[in-house]
Amino acid sequence: MKKLEEYVRSIPDFPEKGIIFRDVTSVLQDADGLHLAVETMQNLVKDIDFDVVVGPESRGFIFGTPIAYNMHKPFVLIRKKGKLPCETVSIEYELEYGTATIEMHKDSIKPGQKVLIVDDLIATGGTTAAMVKLIESLGGEVVGMVFLMELAGLNGREKLKNYRIESAIVYPGK
Repeated sequence: MKKLEEYVRSIPDFPEKGIIFRDVTSVLQDADGLHLAVETMQNLVKDIDFDVVVGPESRGFIFGTPIAYNMHKPFVLIRKKGKLPCETVSIEYELEYGTATIEMHKDSIKPGQKVLIVDDLIATGGTTAAMVKLIESLGGEVVGMVFLMELAGLNGREKLKNYRIESAIVYPGK
């Protein structure tokens, strides 16, 4: 069987020269790759005591839902502004090129719930830090995070150093 990183397609000079884009779609398009990704991520967090899985759109949904299902936990969505139908809480955060806003339903996290964040990638950590603030604003406690890939050269882990972070694949560069 192939290693997980062998399922990830690396595309040089995308979206700009000098960047190596790590393409998650090649993992998803292969049944063995998808199975291995979910299984690996789930195994990284099997010893964490948590009540609920939270994942951001869209790839956090892809990896978070099967982990929640397999571990018999609820799954909570974090979406871009304006996509959720009920009362929401939101946070605006900085991007390299501007700002973004994410939201979750106000009733999706109960005070004191232990939360596991699941996503495909941690790079600079900005989106994840915003998710943490959103979860904590509802009284949730982030007890861990798991990512399929980590771009260690972008130092996202530093922004989140007070939290347990697990990554299935760690790339040293950007």
